[in-house]
Amino acid sequence: MFVEIRLHGRGGQGIVTAAEMVIEAVTLQDYYGQSIPIFGAERRGAPVTSSARVSDRPIRRHSQIYNPDIVAIFDPLFVYRQEVMAGLKEGGSIIVNHKQRPDIQKFKLFVVDATRIAMENGLVVAGWAVVNTAMLGAISKILGIVSKESLEKVVRKRWGGDLGERNIRATLQAFEEVS
Repeated sequence: MFVEIRLHGRGGQGIVTAAEMVIEAVTLQDYYGQSIPIFGAERRGAPVTSSARVSDRPIRRHSQIYNPDIVAIFDPLFVYRQEVMAGLKEGGSIIVNHKQRPDIQKFKLFVVDATRIAMENGLVVAGWAVVNTAMLGAISKILGIVSKESLEKVVRKRWGGDLGERNIRATLQAFEEVS
């Protein structure tokens, strides 16, 4: 098994953190992982990309990901941007944060309303829904190798108290709701 994932969104949505947490979760399941952040000037709202590799064997490749198996789209406005789908392998999967099912052909499409889930759980900073943990749940469900217990451990390691509980609820809710 060797899966490459590319995450697209905006600064402030937790793209880099989500990629790191996916890798933390897969390593708890005895897989190997690698997180690769890609960003220029750090500012809220700027386009951000991050990538992750997951394998059942040690990963020797350390380049950027150009032909992902999975693309996760954190910002619904990015759905039809050419660079977001660029290089996605034939038969690849798209996980999109969206209220409705976008009209996307040629790829396996998974949808979760991560924005709604984040807002319902009070995960809003400076007026922005922080969707990283909801998308973590959706990505993990699609990968099919991460348990809910591992997700809970990873989120609890990052945040404690009430904030941790709200993030765990968002993660597990998205895990169940992605379709």
